[in-house]
Amino acid sequence: MPRGERPLDEGESELLRFAADLRRLREKAGGPPYRELSRRAHYSAAALSEAAGGRRAPTLAVTLAYVQACDGDVVEWETRWRELAQPDDRPATDESPYVGLAAFQTADAERFFGRERLTAELVELVGQRRFVGVFGASGSGKSSVLRAGLVPALETPVLVFAPGAHPVDECAVRLAGLTCESAVVLKQELAADPANLRLRIRQFDEDLLLVVDQFEEVFTLAPAEEREWLIAALTEAPRVVIGVRSDFYPHCERHTGLVGALRGGQVMVGPMSTEELRRAIVEPALAVGAKVETALVARLVADAAGQAAVLPLLSHALVETWQRRRGITLSLHGYMEAGGVEHAIARTAEHLYSTLSGTEKIAVRHVFLRLIALGDGPDDTKRRVSRHEIDSDQLLEELAAARLITLDRDHVELAHEALIRSWPRLRQWLDEDREGLRIHRQLTDAPDAWEAHGRDSGALYRGTRLTIAKKWHTPERGLSDREADFLTASIAEEDAGQLAARRRVSRRRRGVLVLVVLIFVGFGTIGSLLSVGPKENAEKQRKGRMAELAVTAATELRNTDPALALQLVQEAYRMTRTPEMAGRLSEMAALTYYLRFRLPDGTIPEVRVGDDAELSLVRGRDVAQWALFDLKGGGFQEIKGRPVGDLAVHALPELGQHVRETGLPVGEADRAAERICSVTRPVITAGQWARYFTGEPYAPLCAEIS
Repeated sequence: MPRGERPLDEGESELLRFAADLRRLREKAGGPPYRELSRRAHYSAAALSEAAGGRRAPTLAVTLAYVQACDGDVVEWETRWRELAQPDDRPATDESPYVGLAAFQTADAERFFGRERLTAELVELVGQRRFVGVFGASGSGKSSVLRAGLVPALETPVLVFAPGAHPVDECAVRLAGLTCESAVVLKQELAADPANLRLRIRQFDEDLLLVVDQFEEVFTLAPAEEREWLIAALTEAPRVVIGVRSDFYPHCERHTGLVGALRGGQVMVGPMSTEELRRAIVEPALAVGAKVETALVARLVADAAGQAAVLPLLSHALVETWQRRRGITLSLHGYMEAGGVEHAIARTAEHLYSTLSGTEKIAVRHVFLRLIALGDGPDDTKRRVSRHEIDSDQLLEELAAARLITLDRDHVELAHEALIRSWPRLRQWLDEDREGLRIHRQLTDAPDAWEAHGRDSGALYRGTRLTIAKKWHTPERGLSDREADFLTASIAEEDAGQLAARRRVSRRRRGVLVLVVLIFVGFGTIGSLLSVGPKENAEKQRKGRMAELAVTAATELRNTDPALALQLVQEAYRMTRTPEMAGRLSEMAALTYYLRFRLPDGTIPEVRVGDDAELSLVRGRDVAQWALFDLKGGGFQEIKGRPVGDLAVHALPELGQHVRETGLPVGEADRAAERICSVTRPVITAGQWARYFTGEPYAPLCAEIS
């Protein structure tokens, strides 16, 4: 005897009335078994039975085949089917009542269902304990419980933030928004002592609750010193709740302060029960006047039951099903079209990717890879980045509209880490070049220190790090403007250092050559004097050679003893009084003052020469510290403020050549003596004089002037 048909569910929905009328039509036709109807309709008995089951709306083809097999009015039933599929009463809003991959926020409290028991437990524990930790797997709903469950349920003020890469900054900015104070001042105060956070909270409201979501970021993003600061500050604060991924529980155990604070104050967020899942699925739709097919509810519960990390995927699948709803009904058919829980997010990401141009696909790849903090394979996590790190605002908006990323005023991040696990293309990108991604991440962080120090060259890449970065970099790597500027400056600094090294080697070689020549000249002095002719000419040549030797020595001394170097050149000029030596004197005077401002790390400040080719501006360590050197007079004086006007930049070796090419009159250098001697202390000693001016009586010009 055939089994009786399953009773319809209770209710007054259009779908149930439609199914009941189909059953009555079959009864009027004599109640033929579904196997007989299958033979007449050419559809399976299961499909025909499901059409009158009331759990999901049948397709038009199955409906008409069912009616025709029962000798019903096909035109009438087609009209009824279309009314069922597109009823007059629409949902109160076209906006999805489900949040998708993103966590629920405080503003979403009215559509947050299924976690009522957990929320009540958390509220009770927060009332009893000063410090509470909420632990759960990625995707378990920790953030949603904190933001849409706990916060709206409290009557006391609440401050919610995530640590990010700089917890001190995040805390200061959020607290400043609450207290209407300067974030800069607050940051300085908080950074000085973690205990100042407790003092500030008590000044504002001692009942203030700090909710620190995604606390694991202190272990994945924050530097060690800021991690220790946040842990110390929170464990001393009046009232705190932290949300932590359960796989970072061992990290918390390594900090004595956290262990003590969390003792007796922990809540675990596990998988939802069947009833909690049903409420999370059905209630948001009912709140906007829509409904969910019973068959869809059963399928979703079966797909999600017992899986803690599946909730964001479930919510995303419901968003996609909402887009495919029939009138006010979310159907199993629409859910299957969306790809179900496991494939909905991947389908959304892949569909968006397939619609992009070749250039846009490259850009999307760069964006997603920036939004991931590399771990060890499956331990990859999402990474929140500043918006200035990604140059394409339009692309970000498109990704946010697809619910794949979330944006705020300053930051970008993946909507959920489930995207990392579920999108095969993204996993392929990550696995293709993990070492290259680590190099890129370091290059992303490096400009922060560089800019924090006023783009000081000491913060640039050097040596092995620069070699690795240059080898890794290609035009396809997609560097941001900041990264490109930093790498370009590092390469330029390296090139300048290599050029300076080559010039030093060249100067040393010239010095050795001069010394060799002088040795030969020394051996041949008598013969040279006899062959040259008059005694006066021989004396002039002797002093000229001595002056050249003094200049060579001064070149070597200018880094270690610039005062002595300048006096040697000055005395060499007195011996020869030639235009060439006058130029060298002016050059050495400029460089001597210039070297007084050499930076501690060994880098050389810039030299600027005026358009009139008569004045040299030498910048010191501070941007407001400048020296003015008179190329004609040979003197210099300090001036305040930055120079005004267009100034041509000259490399260091070009400065002396520039002076010599101007045809500097010899007499102009004489008037520089007093100004030069005023800054070259101590005066050249008798021993030094004898070493460099052998045979000349000790009579240094600076000694005579002083």
